[in-house]
Amino acid sequence: MMSPRRIVLRFSSQIVDKPLIYHLVKDYNLMVNILKANVNPYKEGFMVMELSGDQPNYDQGLNFLREQGVIIENLSEDIVRNNARCTHCGACTSICPAGALYISRPSMEVIFDGEKCVVCGICLKTCPVKAIEVNLNGRI
Repeated sequence: MMSPRRIVLRFSSQIVDKPLIYHLVKDYNLMVNILKANVNPYKEGFMVMELSGDQPNYDQGLNFLREQGVIIENLSEDIVRNNARCTHCGACTSICPAGALYISRPSMEVIFDGEKCVVCGICLKTCPVKAIEVNLNGRI
């Protein structure tokens, strides 16, 4: 089994009500970990997920999604923390839905675990010193 890949799925309003994720799991034996989603009836939707499985099943699953009209992108954004700018105030830790930002005890330093980050961007707005930034394709 290959390691999970982070992808973004974009759905048109015409297909947002189809059980596409169900088919990825049932028909293609893929493991799905939904990191972030905004899917509403009669509106466009998107989903950020980690997807893993055997390579042939992975490829077939993505082809299935494309045939259904889903736009698939690699997750090209990352959140990074500027350690030199961070004052370790902890404002970001209380709002992080994934637990990617937390306070280490007893040092009381803010720690950022990029593997847990779901790139929701809430921390960007919360940081009073703007120590958290978006990294697009390796460029800030």
